[in-house]
Amino acid sequence: MKIQHATHPDDLASLSGQELRSRFLNEELFVPGEVRLSYTHHDRMVLGGAVPAVGEWLELSSPAELRAEYFCERRELAVVAVAGASRVRADGQEWGLAKGDVLYLGRGAKDISFSATEPDSALFLASALAHVTHPHVLVTLADADATAAGETETANRRTIYKHLQPGGVPTAQLVLGITALEPGSVWNSMPPHLHDRRTEAYLYFDLPESHRIQHFMGRPDELRTLTMSNLNLVVSPSWSVHFGAGTSSYAFVWVMAGENQAFADMDQVAITDLC
Repeated sequence: MKIQHATHPDDLASLSGQELRSRFLNEELFVPGEVRLSYTHHDRMVLGGAVPAVGEWLELSSPAELRAEYFCERRELAVVAVAGASRVRADGQEWGLAKGDVLYLGRGAKDISFSATEPDSALFLASALAHVTHPHVLVTLADADATAAGETETANRRTIYKHLQPGGVPTAQLVLGITALEPGSVWNSMPPHLHDRRTEAYLYFDLPESHRIQHFMGRPDELRTLTMSNLNLVVSPSWSVHFGAGTSSYAFVWVMAGENQAFADMDQVAITDLC
């Protein structure tokens, strides 16, 4: 498990491009036959990828850094199918996930493992500390709360799917969904915003291998960029904007944890104030 320490916003300007990538970007979470994790000290989220083989099971063990008997001893977990179809086991139950589906596993879930039912399947894992226990729930893409946003004229027409949110599936901290851009649209989360009460992470997927995304982060008046590929993950601290533009349309999983779960608790940033 990779460890990424928290960073003060004043430190951002002094970081080299490589240091910026090391602090906030994860490029190698999805490796065939492995579960890989990254622990960020921003709201103590654990984020990762699992790439099981067809007919085989990968176990989610508890890394030594968590000092836990099992992974969800103090944590809740969301499992997102970002490629192909998979199966997930926990507590003697088993669920099938198609692409775009999200399985929520509450605190206390044990014996978690993953298997692929199609070649080239991949699962994104997002976990936060949990002070309460909620039931396990599968939320399909069709069941998620879908909202259209953006305009074709500004190249940011997209659908926002909210799988885990207040008023829906109860969670201790996690708020999670998928945003899918329409063909011809490339900008995400534009106009941008801040929410100083929550850390947010983006897992970009469905981006063709020959294309790239420019992800913007930092304070609105001092932006930095990260060039990202398919299945790359970026962590956005609570003080940072988080938006991007690709050379092709794409999708991304967004996940938040922190002080509250209010999706609309945002401080909007005018496009003209970016620099």
